[in-house]
Amino acid sequence: MRAMSGSWDPSEFPRLTKDNYGVTSPATRRYNCIAWAARDTSRKWWPDPRNIGWWPAGVQRAETIEAFVEAYGTLGFRLCYDGSLQPGIEKIAIFGMRSAENEPPTPTHAALQLESGDWTSKLGDFEDISHSNVEAVIGPVYGKVVCYLSRPRPHNAR
Repeated sequence: MRAMSGSWDPSEFPRLTKDNYGVTSPATRRYNCIAWAARDTSRKWWPDPRNIGWWPAGVQRAETIEAFVEAYGTLGFRLCYDGSLQPGIEKIAIFGMRSAENEPPTPTHAALQLESGDWTSKLGDFEDISHSNVEAVIGPVYGKVVCYLSRPRPHNAR
């Protein structure tokens, strides 16, 4: 994988190395990682209570894993067991962090699995990247993968 330096602070993504990621598109604030994983580059997805972010109609506007699973469910995604590559199947990894040990994780990030088995992420307002494994973006900003979703891969998938 050809690595290009991103504009983020490397300490925020300590598992990204020159060998496991490459920048695939320039920084933009037009969309976020949740939208990127849904293949939507026209707006930011977020269930904020002020309705600033876009969120699918009929889905609870809550920063919970359940709400994010429900949001991606409007696109045909369903919970699955893991992020392993399966021919004809597209997967999303939802990341989260716990504020306390006994609290449920709060969603922080989503990554989309590419047909090659690599993953793609939008890093905040920074660049979109391709990374060789889903664990590459685990760290202090996004926490870890909380669950995986899958659906049949669309014919026009990236």
